[in-house]
Amino acid sequence: MKPLGTGDPIRLGPYRVLGVLGEGGMGKVYFAREDGGRTAAVKVLLPELAHDAHLVQRFLREVQTAQAVTSGGVARVLNARIDDHGGQPWIATEFLSGPTLEEAVRHHGPFAADGVRALAASLAATLRDIHAAGLIHRDLKPANIVLTSQGPRVIDFGIARPEHGLTLTTTGQVPVTPGYGAPEQVLGKRVGPAADVFSLGAVLAYAACGQRTFDGTHVAAVQYEVVHGEPRLDSVPPELRQLIAPCLAKDPAHRPAPEQIMGAFAPRPGADRIWRTGALAKDIERREVEADRQATVVGQESGTGPSRRRVLRTAVAAGGVLAASGGATGAWWLLREEPRKIPAAGLAHQAEALPLTFGDHDTAPRELWGPLPVAAKAVDGQVTTPLPVLDVVIFAAAGGGLAARLTTDGKEKWRLPDVRPAAGLVELPGDRFATAGSGGALLGFEASTSRQEWSVAGADTGRILAADGSAVYLVTRGGKLRAVDTAAHKVRWTVPLATAAVKAPGPRAAVGTGRLVFFGADGDVIAFDTASGASVWRVGNQARSALQPLVSDDVVYLGGRSMTALDIRTGDAVWKEEIKATETPQPGAGGWGVAAFKGTYVYAMNGTALNQVNPKSGSYLPQNRSAKGPVPHTPPVLEGRTVWIVQGDGQGVSAHSTIDGGRFWIWSPASRGPWGMSGAGNRVFLVNDGKLTAMPTII
Repeated sequence: MKPLGTGDPIRLGPYRVLGVLGEGGMGKVYFAREDGGRTAAVKVLLPELAHDAHLVQRFLREVQTAQAVTSGGVARVLNARIDDHGGQPWIATEFLSGPTLEEAVRHHGPFAADGVRALAASLAATLRDIHAAGLIHRDLKPANIVLTSQGPRVIDFGIARPEHGLTLTTTGQVPVTPGYGAPEQVLGKRVGPAADVFSLGAVLAYAACGQRTFDGTHVAAVQYEVVHGEPRLDSVPPELRQLIAPCLAKDPAHRPAPEQIMGAFAPRPGADRIWRTGALAKDIERREVEADRQATVVGQESGTGPSRRRVLRTAVAAGGVLAASGGATGAWWLLREEPRKIPAAGLAHQAEALPLTFGDHDTAPRELWGPLPVAAKAVDGQVTTPLPVLDVVIFAAAGGGLAARLTTDGKEKWRLPDVRPAAGLVELPGDRFATAGSGGALLGFEASTSRQEWSVAGADTGRILAADGSAVYLVTRGGKLRAVDTAAHKVRWTVPLATAAVKAPGPRAAVGTGRLVFFGADGDVIAFDTASGASVWRVGNQARSALQPLVSDDVVYLGGRSMTALDIRTGDAVWKEEIKATETPQPGAGGWGVAAFKGTYVYAMNGTALNQVNPKSGSYLPQNRSAKGPVPHTPPVLEGRTVWIVQGDGQGVSAHSTIDGGRFWIWSPASRGPWGMSGAGNRVFLVNDGKLTAMPTII
């Protein structure tokens, strides 16, 4: 909450305005109190918009929509009118104290089965009441559900419409939150109550496992999955999966009605204790106490004491958390949590390596630490690659955001819960890294301490691809290629991309002298000038999906249908002949895999064989054929004298000798699914199935 500023009202009808909770494109929301002591969140149309008859009508329609729902499961409308003095319409709703479902899962973890059942039954009852009023909510999502001591409450009727109505959004805007809106909503078709049921299914899946059931690296990829893909419910407990799945049916006619959901999810007695006892209940109670305190402190009459604005600033500085329902706005604001402690910077520490003779045992060594169930699951079949820098390894954390653990013992050092690692992270010079924030902002951090150093709000980050000493290269949420200058903190250039090039699971890229080599999801490779964004050269049909290019000494190595070495500046072939793959690559696996460079050789998989390639002549030597195929296109890791390779279908990772390719061992052969791997300091860091592990290597 912020103190009142110049131009802010002192009173709105019967409400005394105490502070500013937030501001959006149409309105401003204030924390206010009636003379009788009841607090409210009051949304006011911005003065510059109050003379626009269309916007006033839209705002009043929002008021009428919210007033039409009398369910106990929504934020109640307390009052609404046109202010007599400024002519600005306003709406007052009850002030709700409690975290959103999104915040609760992020901070306290997924709900147990009983908690999900209680949540489902309550939300389904609320949807029943909303639909009975002839309305469709159209934007049910974790951020629009508030957990109070009395149970969950649904907020935000900003795009709610009568059943016969169409979207309120203007042309070109997305009328739905990606991943939660129903397929018919994504396609712009007329929607009915079943659209809210689809959203409820996605909400319940998130509550049950802490992961979105439809996700992707950019908006278009998420929306494609909603319309054409299958929901990811593997992490949802089986007893809940069979209940949630029908809600996510593509055909609205096949989804259950809210009354059926209430019966199917009927909770056991006492299941609602999740918001009455335990850590979540304490969080809710803390917010209630803080709201009462702020209303009391800020609401003091000025008299001869300090001004109201001075009192408010003092109250804000005192700390504490306030959450407020802006009624139809659905916005939430944080006064100030306990300040996030910035840890001290650390230095890199080498691990003790294994002797070369250890590889003779054909038995995997013991883990240095882990596996720890602390990492996020895969998104679009891809795991965010862990990033080791100095004394920490940074990874996508379970429950959202990034976390860093010490490379020496795996203990957590810091956490950034509000960043978006599914968009990627990339190392920057000077032991820094960049990742995406909310709203598509590009953020720069010091790696060891997590201290934020800069941000570019207009980056519109969808997927981070690569970085060099002066820029970060990314795909925007709208599917364009963009360079963001990390010194000037502004966009350098933006160029269009083919839709097929950015489809899930997305493109890959590497940067070298003056060139960004972009490997599209359609298998085409394009080199862009890093200064201007101009296309310089192209290789078509290199693969059936994107593979990470390798750049070394101004030569780019491309896998896929062949292993190809090209001059990064001109695109001219370095070798007399490209090396054909022994098998046709599949999307995401097979053929020539991603190359890695160490010493004087390039290492890459060709089918199920590890190959050592001479980078100057293109001659190659198959070294070992023990891999289970088809081998996924996960970049191999070279650390010490070992090459680490992910086995087919993710059935563990194998360590091989860099000398003759002989296999030392396979670790975790019972595993399945995608892996993320990286290496530093005689350690290899592995992420699979939500677990983070550090393994030793041979030197």
